[in-house]
This record gives sequence, structure tokens and C-alpha cells, in this order.
Amino acid sequence: MTGLIFTNDENFEYDIRGLLTSFYPGEPVTVGTEEGCDRSLRFLYEADGITVTFRRQDGREETRRAETAGMDRSRKKSALKRLLYQMLRQDTGRELPWGTLTGIRPTKIPMAMLEEGCSDEEIRAYMEGEYYTSEEKTRLSIQIAHREREILKQIDYDRGYSLYVGIPFCPTTCLYCSFTSFPLSRWEERVDEYLDSLFQEIAYTAEAFRDRKLNAIYIGGGTPTTLTPAQLERLLGKLEASFSLGDLREWTVEAGRPDSITEEKLDAIRRFPVDRISINPQTMKQSTLDLIGRRHTVEETEEAFHLARRMGFDNINMDLILGLPQETARDVEDTLKAVLALNPDNLTVHSLALKRASRLNLQWEQYAGMRMENSAEMMELTARYAAQMGMSPYYLYRQKNMAGNLENVGYARPGKAGVYNILIMEEKQSILALGAGATTKRVWRPKEGPHKGTVRIERADNVKNVDEYIRRTGEMIGRKQRLFGQTPAKELPESR
Repeated sequence: MTGLIFTNDENFEYDIRGLLTSFYPGEPVTVGTEEGCDRSLRFLYEADGITVTFRRQDGREETRRAETAGMDRSRKKSALKRLLYQMLRQDTGRELPWGTLTGIRPTKIPMAMLEEGCSDEEIRAYMEGEYYTSEEKTRLSIQIAHREREILKQIDYDRGYSLYVGIPFCPTTCLYCSFTSFPLSRWEERVDEYLDSLFQEIAYTAEAFRDRKLNAIYIGGGTPTTLTPAQLERLLGKLEASFSLGDLREWTVEAGRPDSITEEKLDAIRRFPVDRISINPQTMKQSTLDLIGRRHTVEETEEAFHLARRMGFDNINMDLILGLPQETARDVEDTLKAVLALNPDNLTVHSLALKRASRLNLQWEQYAGMRMENSAEMMELTARYAAQMGMSPYYLYRQKNMAGNLENVGYARPGKAGVYNILIMEEKQSILALGAGATTKRVWRPKEGPHKGTVRIERADNVKNVDEYIRRTGEMIGRKQRLFGQTPAKELPESR
């Protein structure tokens, strides 16, 4: 086997693996023995330091040590990652644009430092010195942190909350997707039954949080517009009737797949105070759409967008993915030209992330010979075209195994930024997540105990399978009650 192997006692394994896969994309990384491997890393953890031995492909070994006496776990991890980064950089001759940062929320660092009163220059020096982030990515993260702070000024973190409603059905499952989605063709007869269960969660949330301020609603999926017009109207009507909307800053419906959008569905959405929708092409290259299983045409994307504009939607997001199979910088620019002609209000640019459960990964042998590449050039193209449309970057996040070790960036015109997108990335406010596969996140400051006054983030997951969700809705509600300390565990419904 050719690849990288590291042996350790599971300390910092996630972060070490993240750096290895970033420096050596596509190569296997295994925890265990070094036998049969071209390269290996060995770690010796001691009370006052961590020693790393790196055996290179030519058989030469290098040993370095990070002194960690008196450090807490977070600082030890940073010290180890810096040491490891230096060794891997020397072996590959590569620099990573985000340096040692392997987490998904790099803007949390400048955001926290701004809130502490630090200057941009202090933030820049810290990020580049502590994490080896590039000048470009440091500047981008600081710029976005400033914009996020401005947008979130009117959000009540403690008394407010946001609501996510998941519709897990899709026309088809895309090649790269691992989200909880179920083909509508197999589940069409049970959609109303799913909505019945979802309404139980809505009723619980509306009652349990009646004294809190609802700031944002996001209906995602899957593809929410796989629902019929009557089902959409039923869902949106239930939400409008259940919650006080006086503090609502944003209501998004992710229309998503152009082949699921009709005039009747958009008309159903327009009857409610929904002020933001998404129409997501991912690419405007037809052969790529066919390859990834989108099952719609470029023309259908354009028709759906023009229809939404004619019907009065004035805040439309479009999603693109960079690094799709066989796409070049020329293809990306052709897509951006087509998007420029449509002139949306938001543009969300994703770097393809190879998800473990996606068909692209599970059937890797079938696609391994295809070009799947993102680059700084492609990211710069999207920034330039976004600027031509009057947009600025307003949120950013990263994922594991992203093409080019780059990032996802949301661009928006003034006044059109997605508030929910910022809230979920910055983890400033609790998000109640309803539906199959949804994860509720409680952000709070305990008033007593060992963590008194510090921000705590805790989660409760809903089961992913639709049939299980329908059967165990009471248990899903119980998980939220436990998370928010509303009901003793012994009084919660038992799963069936």
C-alpha cells in the first residue's frame, strides 16, 4: 500500500488526519502499523512535550519536538499542528491556504477577537503566527467577521432563536451528496404522514419557546419544493399560525432544484411572508449536470429564475459548486457569465467536498480518472464576478476533504445577506431544528455550576431515516426537552 500511516493514542487524531489529507489528497491515511507504507508518522506523548518522527518516502527519518509543559489541551493541539505542518510542508513543498486550521468555522477566530477589542492588525498577526493562514485568507476572514458583526447587531442572542425545518425529499440524489435525502418517487405516498409528524415538532417548539423571539426561519432539505403546492401551503400556513413573527428578520425557502419549481409552488410560497429563496444550478454546464445526476437542464434553471423574478421574488440565492468532475476554470467562468446574466441577489460558492456516504466516494473507481479540481484561480473568478453583481462576501465555512483545501463563501448585495447562514456558522444563537436528520443546537450561558457565565454549545440529533422519524417523533421532542432542561428524562415519551 502507498500512503501515510500514523500511530498514536488517539490524541488529536481528527486534527492530525485533517492535515495529512490536506497535504496528501487522495492518499489513504490509516491508524495502525507502519508495515508496507511509504511514509509514516509516530507520536510520543509525554507530560512536558510531544515528539514526532516522520519517515519520508525515501526512508529518511526526521524527529521534532513540541514543548507543551504547562499548556492546556487547546494550546497543545496548536503546538502539535504547527510542528506537523512544518514537517509536511518541507516534504511536499506545499503551503495550505488555511494553514493548520482544520475546523469548519475559521471566521469565529476574528469574530471573537473583534468582540474582545482587538485591532485588524492584531488579528492578522495572531492568525498568521498561530495557524500559518495565508495573507489572502486572513484578510478574507477578517473582512467577513466585520460584515457579520454589522448584520447581527439587531439579533438577540440570549432571548432569540432560529428555526430550521427539514424536508428530506429530492427528485434524485446527486452524485456528490450525502445529506439526508430520500427519492420522492419512493416516498411520495408518505409525504403527508411526514408533515403530520413535523407538525408535532412545530407545535412543541411554538409552545415551549412562546416567550422567546423567533429571528429566522430556514426551510431546507433535501428539496422543499418537492412538496406539492397544497403541501407547501399547508406547511407554511402551519408555521405562520404557530409562531409570532414580529421579531422575524428572515424567512428562507430553499427551492433548490430547478426541476422541482413550478408557478403553482412559487405562488403558494408568495402567499406567506417568505422573503428569500434559493434556485441552485450548481453549474451551468449541461454535461456536468447530466454526470452528477441533477436531471434538469440549464434552460430550466434560467426559466425557473425568470419565473421567480416575474412573480416578485427580490432576494434569490444561487448555489454553485467548484471542483465538480471534469470542470475546468474555463467551465467555471462560463457558468459565472450565465449567472451574471441572471443577476441574482446572493451567490453561494461551494468547494466540492468528498463526502464519505456520497456515490462519488462509494463508487470512486468509476470516477477516479476524472478531473476534480478547485483552485485559487477559480475562487478568484467567483469573487470577481460577485463583485460585478454588486455583492460582497458575508459568510464563510469549510468542510473536510474540500477540493483545493479551500472554502465555501456566501456573497450578497447590501441588505440581502442570509442571516440564518451567519447564525448557524458563528454559533451565536440557539437553533431549533425539526424534521428527519435535523440537529438542534443550544447556545447558552449557564447561570450556575462549573461553566457559569461561559458560552456552552450542546446538540440534540433527530434520527435520519424518515420511517424512524415518523414512528419516533415523540422521542425527538423528548430529546429537545432534555436539551433545554424542560422535562425530567423519566417523563419523556419512550421510543417505539
